[in-house]
Amino acid sequence: MDWRDVGALLAVRTHGETSAIIEVFTADHGRHAGVVRGGASRKTAPLLQPGAQLDLTWRARLEDHIGTFTVEPVRSRAALLSDRLALAGLNAICALLHFTLPEREPHPDLYARSIALLDTLGAAPGWPLDYLQWELMLLEELGYGLDLTGCAVSGSREDLAYVSPKTGRAVSRDAAGDWANRLLPLPPCLLGQGPASGSEIADGLRTTGYFLEHRLAYDLRGRGLPEARRRLVDMLARQG
Repeated sequence: MDWRDVGALLAVRTHGETSAIIEVFTADHGRHAGVVRGGASRKTAPLLQPGAQLDLTWRARLEDHIGTFTVEPVRSRAALLSDRLALAGLNAICALLHFTLPEREPHPDLYARSIALLDTLGAAPGWPLDYLQWELMLLEELGYGLDLTGCAVSGSREDLAYVSPKTGRAVSRDAAGDWANRLLPLPPCLLGQGPASGSEIADGLRTTGYFLEHRLAYDLRGRGLPEARRRLVDMLARQG
């Protein structure tokens, strides 16, 4: 068994004295693991950094074996090491994909959006809004999408201001009434209406974070989200 694809490196750990096990996200083969012989060597280890884009060839005797990768660098994102916020974004993206994606299940649209977001980090000042929209897509792609098209109570498409934590559906300001303090915020940026202030992005991340943690993460593993996401959210909140 063998295939060739390009993917982003999500996680790496040592394997024995000289090798490494990597997990990558590719368009055609999803989240996939394999052994890199010599992956812990001085020559190869610097290439195996989370977020790096790699040309990958995977081989195994049987399809269900972990197999081995040979890798060639396509794009390094080491420049983000000098930008603390962008690096936090990269770590959050890789950690969430590693945590949430089912193994070996293709998600080509999410892959394309993830690579575009990684390319934007540090290069465009508005990337935190792109990150928020990416979390919204991640929920949608994995079956936990929010319905923000109209009010769950009245059906109105006007003045949508909240999201029900129970149903993931939008609620208008008037329909919320006395229940407003029990609902999650729906800033305009979650509806694709930008630009967005720092506080609006923080509100959006509060809402996507609720469904990532209390729906997706709970169903998958019964535990909280990766710490890397919390660090990014905290850094964005401090920036205001």
